[in-house]
Order: sequence, then structure tokens, then C-alpha cells
Amino acid sequence: MIIGVTGGIASGKSTVTKFFIDLGAYLIDWDVLGHEVMLPQKRAWKGVVDYFGTEILNEDLSINRQILGQLVFNKPEKLQRLNQIVHPEIFKEDKRLVEKIRSEDPNAIIIKDVPLLTAEIKQTLVDKAVVVYATEENQIRRLKDRGFTVEEARRRIGAHVSIDEKMKFADFVIYNDGSIEETRRQVEKIYDQILLEERHV
Repeated sequence: MIIGVTGGIASGKSTVTKFFIDLGAYLIDWDVLGHEVMLPQKRAWKGVVDYFGTEILNEDLSINRQILGQLVFNKPEKLQRLNQIVHPEIFKEDKRLVEKIRSEDPNAIIIKDVPLLTAEIKQTLVDKAVVVYATEENQIRRLKDRGFTVEEARRRIGAHVSIDEKMKFADFVIYNDGSIEETRRQVEKIYDQILLEERHV
């Protein structure tokens, strides 16, 4: 079974995916895939450079993600174009990894850390969706811990798809405002339920 994990910025997705891995799941991290498919001279790299220009490049020809992020921040049409270039390459790499994992472990439970879980992804690339929820107050506190001001934190939260939109696709919700142990227990409960469903398929 393939489980997509998503949530708002600073909601605690990485903590949740780590707990799933501790329980025996395999991880495919789309942020990592996004970095890999945009390495110099790869297809997505060429498409991004063609569209955004060479000013987004570092001296070693790698893409400066901070500059790229500023170019697409609060610009939906540019972000959409970036996703149109990068997502097909991520999908190809994702498919390759799923096939590799399943060839080694046919009963694998695969966790996909997916920053933006759309209806299309839910229908075609995952079996179940887990949404990690945190209050805006806690998101701001965690972003402040990463060095952002309150205003910057609010802007970043506002720039992402609302948690209400993500909740529409949720099969499970993990509320990550309590202790780390409370979060772990929620993950364990969901994992046990997934194992139970797998046995009855």
C-alpha cells in the first residue's frame, strides 16, 4: 500500500514520516526527488533554466533554489509553470523507486512525503492520504525557531495551499499540536489499521 503524507508548512510532516519508517515503512521523499531531477543537465534542469533564465544558476551551474523560490513566491502562473516542468520528472523517478521497493519487498508499505497532494496525485499515485495538522500558532512558533519573523512566517503559511483544501483528500488526520508521544501513538494506530486492511485485501 502507498500512503501519501502531506500537511501545512511546519506542521511536522518529517516527524510523522520518521515514525512511519521506524515502524517498517519505506520512504519516498518528493522534496529529495525535486532536488535530484533538477541537478545540472537533467531534463527538468534544462526546462527550468530555459524558462527562468541563467540568473537562477550558481557558479557550479546548480539551480539556486532561494532565487527560484523568490521568482515563484506569490506568483501562481510561474509556480504552475515550474510544477509543469518538474512534476513529470518527479513522477518518473517516483515510479522507478516504487517498482524497485516492490521488487525487493512485495508487501511493502510505502510512505510518500508529498508537499502538495492534489486530487490527481491522490487518485493515481497513492492509495491513502495522511494529512498532518498543526494550528497556525504552532506553525508560526516552529518557523520562528527556524529563523523567520512572525510576518515572514505568516506570509509563508499564506502562500501554501490551505489545510482545509488538503483535508478534503484525507483518509487519516494526525493532529500534531501535542507531545511527540501523542503524535507517535497516532502514527502507530494508523499503521496498525493499514496493516489490518492489507491483510484483508
